[in-house]
Amino acid sequence: METNRKPFMDKDFLLDTEEARILYHNYAEGMPIIDYHCHIDPAEIAEDKNYGTITELWLGGDHYKWRAMRQCGIPEEYITGKADERERFRCWCRTLSQAVGSPLYHWSHLELQRYFDCTLPINEKNADEIFGICNKKLQSGELSAKKMIRMSNVKVVGTTDDPCDDLRWHKVIAEDTDFDCKVIPTFRPDKVLLVETDGFPEYIRALCKAAGTQPDSFASVKLALSKRMEHFASMGCRSSDQSTVTFPCCRISSDECERIFAKAMSGGGITDSERLGFITETMLFLAAEYKKHGWVMQLHFGVARNSNTRMFNAVGRDTGFDRIHSAAPIESLAAFLDELDKTDSLPRTVLYSLDPSMNAPLDVLAKCFNEEGVCGKVQHGAAWWFNDNLGGMRAHLQSLCEQGVLGNFIGMLTDSRCILSYTRHEYFRRILCAYIGRLAANGELFFDEETLGEIVRNVSFNNAMKFFGIPAELR
Repeated sequence: METNRKPFMDKDFLLDTEEARILYHNYAEGMPIIDYHCHIDPAEIAEDKNYGTITELWLGGDHYKWRAMRQCGIPEEYITGKADERERFRCWCRTLSQAVGSPLYHWSHLELQRYFDCTLPINEKNADEIFGICNKKLQSGELSAKKMIRMSNVKVVGTTDDPCDDLRWHKVIAEDTDFDCKVIPTFRPDKVLLVETDGFPEYIRALCKAAGTQPDSFASVKLALSKRMEHFASMGCRSSDQSTVTFPCCRISSDECERIFAKAMSGGGITDSERLGFITETMLFLAAEYKKHGWVMQLHFGVARNSNTRMFNAVGRDTGFDRIHSAAPIESLAAFLDELDKTDSLPRTVLYSLDPSMNAPLDVLAKCFNEEGVCGKVQHGAAWWFNDNLGGMRAHLQSLCEQGVLGNFIGMLTDSRCILSYTRHEYFRRILCAYIGRLAANGELFFDEETLGEIVRNVSFNNAMKFFGIPAELR
């Protein structure tokens, strides 16, 4: 029976107009990658790790996949447990064949095609053959960490690092003159905001020890943070990153901040108003320091973590039990940004919300804060986490185009722990070109190939390099 069915994920995957195909193949496809926010362990890059099996790569730390497998009733032994790796892989293939319309389906097939030259559809029937093809290539040494980064044409990787980190692996990578990808740390001081938790005093002592200061006052903590920022800056850091439910703006005095800090260090209970005040003053201090260093401030919010107590106790945090928080933080966030802007302390900023209903409010808010000579000083960041799928990216792009300026956008990131995830940049670029191409094909946009091609190249790579202040020789 004849059919007009398109080939499965071929070279024109998602490119449903001639205009989209021109933009992708002529302008996006060959652009390098800047992965300015990820969770790759820098030790894996420094040691040029070789991975034993595709199970290790695909299921070793990917809570996206773990969530899907649990929804298919797969026992935890085959998800985060110690079951046979071939059997775990079969369980994943069985799961994926049921995940119609999932980004996992697209990502996994792109990874299989790009890194393993395998075009087999992923299902339980093909599981053993795919397992063998992938493992043979992994065990040949062709796909070590650095080789996969080179294959992906990645120029810059921004890891996520605690202020206490000595950054020794970044130093090792920087000293490898044969590796032409710049791996830079990102300052992630989330734990200094957790003033209400039992682990706060221990963390503050570790932070001050790393900085060579005493944990006897909040002023000392600020000094410790400044010293650690200087160390991060010396290793090429170009941005910070914070993640919390909301970013409050509840100003308190320095004396009150010291009182709350002393109370927390002695194990006293912290009220919600004290917590919000402490976070506010800490974030205002940090943001002003970022501005001095010329860093970008990345703010991730709208996530409710560890929603299943039983599973949290069984397998711990970051294992697939986080969700979208329903409380929209736009008012406090706007006040926080305004407080910084009043004193010229607002750094270049990227806002990421896990709640897709925040698309338009964030795009509008971003346009309220500008600086001469800076394109898009405050950015609505890429569709994040539960939104980095086909529908989520399209909705994000539509809102950005309608409320912001697409040509200023800094584009995609992986936000991943897996080196194979660089295909997410390809996925985004195809969606970007399809979106612009469809506007042109519908007569909603004049198809000036040179102008639109430049926008595609800039959104794919150039804008982020400039926004994060990456040295010109790497552009």
